[in-house]
Amino acid sequence: MSFGSAAQSGIRRPADQDPCLCGSGNVYGRCCGALHRGEAAPSPERLMRSRYSAFALGDARYLADTWHPRTRPERIDIDPDVRWVGLRILDAPAVGAGTTGVVEFRARWRHGAEAGEQHERSRFRLAAGRWWYLEAETAGSGIP
Repeated sequence: MSFGSAAQSGIRRPADQDPCLCGSGNVYGRCCGALHRGEAAPSPERLMRSRYSAFALGDARYLADTWHPRTRPERIDIDPDVRWVGLRILDAPAVGAGTTGVVEFRARWRHGAEAGEQHERSRFRLAAGRWWYLEAETAGSGIP
């Protein structure tokens, strides 16, 4: 799976007190920052938000670490010229005691003068005490 290429080292993360990139309204340190430092996501929605923030930061390692081994691609490249500029969660049903979840979202991006939106329904699975991203059903992603 290719989203361009970016170096993994040198990722500049927001300060813990800065607004989180995922648009939750929480500060980064208590939202996606905690998950990026290794805390387990408590729900599919929180994992989805943290993965969006990882894309925005260019953190391919986090994306790989949260992708279920059964469906994870061999390589994840992130295009450094694509800026992720907004996330809107459309649907994230509560999972209760279930072991599967779905999150539908729209993520806005910019690539130079071009702008677009990725609309996706992502599937997640709870295994070994943590949520994993499985795969996406995409509709009109238009990512360059």
